Amino acid sequence: MRHPKVSLWAMDEHRVGLKPILKTVWAPTGQPLVCPVQSRYEWLYIYAFINPETGESQFWLVPEVSKLAYQRVMAAFARSVGASKQHCVLVVEDGAGFHVPPLEGHPPGIQTITLPAYSPELQPVERLWDLTDATVANRWFETMDDFTDALGQQCAWLETQPNLLSQQTLFHWWPLLRN
Repeated sequence: MRHPKVSLWAMDEHRVGLKPILKTVWAPTGQPLVCPVQSRYEWLYIYAFINPETGESQFWLVPEVSKLAYQRVMAAFARSVGASKQHCVLVVEDGAGFHVPPLEGHPPGIQTITLPAYSPELQPVERLWDLTDATVANRWFETMDDFTDALGQQCAWLETQPNLLSQQTLFHWWPLLRN
């Protein structure tokens, strides 16, 4: 009997938007550092999936965080990685209240593992947010479309950097499956 393929991923969400992300930067001594900001409260959410062992990743830019959005992103993720009876995909996630599968359950081949409450240090995806925010920090965007374009380009680039992402997320205790 052939055993199914198993892969282990982590998933989390991150809220970003037109409220500026301010980061410390170097500046010449004696010169004022100016960062134009205009606080506006339009939000976008990054749903990120990472396989720490391989560095494979997927980033989804979604306008809301909700049960329905979670279910749709999880279904799209399942299709994209080929989750099935022959490929079991374990997804490590936090215990957010909207992490609720549809009544019929998660898509075939998807199983979730919930981290203990209040333990973001155990979530590998948390290490990605500095990387996703890098191109939008200390910048002002006139429109949400401009912001989304810049963030989308960064996320698309990150998806092509498996070694970088694996270095950031492969904790020493993360189980290695090596199918």
